[in-house]
Amino acid sequence: MTPDDSNPPLLADVAERYVKLVLAMGLHDASYVDAYYGPPAWRQEALDQQASLSGIKAATNETLALLADEHCLRAVNLRKQLQAVLAKAEMLQGMRLDFDTESARLYDAVSPHHSRAYYEALVAQIDTLLPGDGSVSDRVNAFRAQFVIPADKLRAVMDAAIRAGRERTLQYIALPVEEDFVLEFVSDKPWSGYNWYKGNYQSVIQINTDLPVYIDRAVDLGCHEAYPGHHVYNVLLERDLVRAKGWMEYCIYPLYSPQSLIAEGTANYGIELSFTDAERLDFEQRVLYPLAGLDPALAPRYTQLNHLLAKLSYADNDIARQYLEGSLTREEALEWLVNVRLYPAEKSAQRLQFYDAMGAYVINYNLGQDMAKAYVERQGTTRAEHWAAFRDLMSSPRVPSGLRD
Repeated sequence: MTPDDSNPPLLADVAERYVKLVLAMGLHDASYVDAYYGPPAWRQEALDQQASLSGIKAATNETLALLADEHCLRAVNLRKQLQAVLAKAEMLQGMRLDFDTESARLYDAVSPHHSRAYYEALVAQIDTLLPGDGSVSDRVNAFRAQFVIPADKLRAVMDAAIRAGRERTLQYIALPVEEDFVLEFVSDKPWSGYNWYKGNYQSVIQINTDLPVYIDRAVDLGCHEAYPGHHVYNVLLERDLVRAKGWMEYCIYPLYSPQSLIAEGTANYGIELSFTDAERLDFEQRVLYPLAGLDPALAPRYTQLNHLLAKLSYADNDIARQYLEGSLTREEALEWLVNVRLYPAEKSAQRLQFYDAMGAYVINYNLGQDMAKAYVERQGTTRAEHWAAFRDLMSSPRVPSGLRD
C-alpha cells in the first residue's frame, strides 16, 4: 500500500468533517486539541454548535461509513483517527476501558507486559555498576545529583543542545527558512517538556523546571521537542501535507490519537538518529558539561548508567497499567517507581500525576520509539537511508499498526 498524493473530493470532505469533529471534542476536553492552524471559521463553527458527545459519536460513525470502500494510506489514517475520536467520546461519557484496550483504540498499539522480576534483573546490573550502602534507588539518585544543570546555566545548555540537533537535522532534512521556535521555562506541569505548535512553521517549546534537569536531558529534550522531533514533525506536516497537498486533516492534532504514537516515537528515535553513542558522549563532554559547570570526566560512567536505566523504560507502562486498572494502589505504584523504575520520590509523584492525566498515553514514548526505529531501520542500512526513511515517516499518513509492515 502506497500513499496517494491526490486530494479527491470524498477524502477532502472526510478530512473537513474529521477536523470539525476534533474541534468539537476539544470543547469537552481542554487537552484534546494539541495544535490547530486551520480555518478560524471551522473553530467558530464548533463553538457555535457546541455538539454533544452523543452527537459527535453519531457524526463520527457517519463519517467512518464514507470511508468503507477507501483503502489508500490516507484513508486508513483517517479511519484510525476517527476511530480514536469515537473511543475518546465514549470514554468521556464514562466508558471504562482497560489499559491495553485504551491504548489499542486510541493509539493503535499495545505495549508488551513484563513482570517485576524482569525489571529486577536489570536493577541488579545497576546495583553492580553503583555498589555501596543503601538501596539501589538511593545510590542512583545520589550519583545523578552530580549531573544537575544549575538553574542559571539551563538556558545556555538547552540552546546549545537544540542548536546541535538542528545542525544535524539540516544535513538530511530541508526546512523552510522561516521555521523557528521560542524556548520557555515553566513550572507546575505533569510533563518534563512540551512543544506547542502554532502553525506557520512556529513552535513554543516549554521545559518544566519543577524538578532538577539533568545534563543528559538537554540532548533528549532538545531533539525530542525541537530538532528532529516535534517541531520538525509539525513543520513537515504543514508544509508537505497541508500546504502542498491540501490534506486538511493535518491542520489539527488530537492528542489522544494514533498520531501521537508516530509523533512521540519519531521524536524519541530522533535522538539516537541525530547522535551515535560516541558522538553524543563527545558533544556532551566538549560542549554541554563545560557550559553547565560539570566535570566532563564523569560523563562516561554516567552514560553507562543511563544506558542501563533506559532498559527500565517499559516499567512505566507496566506500572501505569496496573495502577490505572487498580491492581496497584497509589502507595504500591510509588514503591514500584522508586525501587523498580529508580525514580526519585518527587519524580515518582509527578509520574503518577502524568498517568492520572494521560492514561495509556505513556506507551507512545518507548513503544513508539521502538516501532519507529524498527520501521526506519528496515528501510536501509546507511545513516542517510535512515534519515530519508525517518523524514518520509514523519510526513506520510502511515499509522502505527502499519509500521510493522
